[in-house]
Amino acid sequence: MNALLTMGVDAWATLILVGFATWTMARERLAPDIVMFGTLCLLVVSGILSPADSLMGFSNPAVATIGALFVCAAAIQETGALSLLSKLIFGQERRPVFSLARLVFPTTVMSAFMNNTPIVAMFIPMVRTHAQRLGVPASKFLIPLAYAAMLGGTCTVIGTSANLVVSGLLEANGYTPLGMLEIGWVGLPVSIAGLIYLMTVGRALLPDRQDAASSAQADAREYLAEAQIAPDAPLIGLTVEGAGLRSLQGLYLIEIRRSDGQLVRPVSPQTRLEPKDKLIFTGIANAVQDLLSQFPGLLAVTDEALDQDRFLFEVVVSHQSELIGIPVREANFRRRFDAAILAVHRAGRRLEGKIGDLMLEPGDTLMLSASPGFGQTWRSSTDFYLVSDLRSDPPAKYGKANLALVTMLAMVLIPATTSVSMLQSAMGAVVLLFATGCISPQGARSAINWNVLVLIGSALGVAQALELSGAANALGQTLLTFTEPFGPRATLAGVYLLGVVFASFISNAAAAALVFPVAVTAAVSGGLDPRPFTIALALAASAGFSTPIGCQPNLLVYGPGGYRYLDFTRVGLPLTCLCLVITITILPMYWPLTG
Repeated sequence: MNALLTMGVDAWATLILVGFATWTMARERLAPDIVMFGTLCLLVVSGILSPADSLMGFSNPAVATIGALFVCAAAIQETGALSLLSKLIFGQERRPVFSLARLVFPTTVMSAFMNNTPIVAMFIPMVRTHAQRLGVPASKFLIPLAYAAMLGGTCTVIGTSANLVVSGLLEANGYTPLGMLEIGWVGLPVSIAGLIYLMTVGRALLPDRQDAASSAQADAREYLAEAQIAPDAPLIGLTVEGAGLRSLQGLYLIEIRRSDGQLVRPVSPQTRLEPKDKLIFTGIANAVQDLLSQFPGLLAVTDEALDQDRFLFEVVVSHQSELIGIPVREANFRRRFDAAILAVHRAGRRLEGKIGDLMLEPGDTLMLSASPGFGQTWRSSTDFYLVSDLRSDPPAKYGKANLALVTMLAMVLIPATTSVSMLQSAMGAVVLLFATGCISPQGARSAINWNVLVLIGSALGVAQALELSGAANALGQTLLTFTEPFGPRATLAGVYLLGVVFASFISNAAAAALVFPVAVTAAVSGGLDPRPFTIALALAASAGFSTPIGCQPNLLVYGPGGYRYLDFTRVGLPLTCLCLVITITILPMYWPLTG
């Protein structure tokens, strides 16, 4: 405690800024990358951190490695390799407990070698469809899906960005970086125990929720959607039947609104189409995209015609959304999000009436027509959870799926068996994937999550400020003061708990970066080897099971699963404690704590 009391002004200012940034990110009002980069800017402006030191985080090999891994993961998706693997998971299994086992075990293995975010994102629709087939709520599967992905990340250095951050910081501080499979000596037992927990005690604790998004993904769910006939459309003058609008696959024309306000309902097969007619359809959401592509001159609309060449998205309105309680028209939805609402679904039924007059509520499912970049731009928005992208993706390059998988395997094995660094191996994989056509330039460009890279680079800079200002040293000394009387394992447990607390409320990579200097200081000050403490931190950064806001897999399933905040605490807290006990028990067997 004396160490904290003797800190200088810069150290206190840094701690205050870090505390405020953590609180802001935990409230989810601003995107984490904005908060962390803003904190870094304040540290530079105040003179606590020099411009050169502030940029050291962005030059860390971990940042470039993570960027390359985003491209590799996109290649796995673009070739259809991940899709093929996902179809093999459930098969024809009809028993919920075996379905859960067939989900969590492969997910853990896959997430050990590729980014867990695309795995969880791709599996969510598949899981909900299978849950519907079984007559079981999707909430019985989605938390285990997220947790299994997080557990798998503890087995290899590329499993999560937090592991790469710890490895990069070790190298930057003169220590040997983590080996490809080194962390797996502890991560594998942790993962096995975690999966057993999910199949037994955790399964019993899972909530039975009727989620708002489940109906949004059901294949037979009905929507209300509008389309308008352009003034020069070939459909003008044809009858409904003659135009081919009578026997659509997945859609049914229920009414026509003339430009003069006349309403035609019900619609006769002999009704002739006129310029600027608004056609009101009910049917499957995915079929709307096919409708627009099949009939030239037919435009999707809300209250006005939309731009052509747009993409469809399904989103669920968040409980934090500023759109709640405001008519769609007054919210300036289209101008604000560069997207237009095609249909609204609430509590298992579609809403009739003009979309512009509807008042949105939490849990409403919206089908949007938006630009291709909508998902990337608004993925972190607090206004809604992105449920699914309904655009018609180009056909998967299944013929190159095996090549992509072999490339990924080589990328993992080369640094594990040779002196080649992970960054070199990942960049080599990117070059090969490009050269063989496994991924397109457009796919690679959209795959890189710049928000994550900015967050990690900024967090590494803030961690540098903690170290240079003396704040990290003071925190490490304080941690050692409280835990030293109980032995090195108590200090190890203290580092782990500190990492879990940060990872539960902010990004796991940011948590690893911020706690790293504290862990090293606590170890070195106690005459202990810092390596096991940093490995414990990497494991802790992937153990943010208790809240939905720290790790991306939890965030992805939060809305689609219809979960409440405390659902994660009830299921995740025992798992966090289990992982803590296993880590502090097994870790010293491989890395003695004494220096």
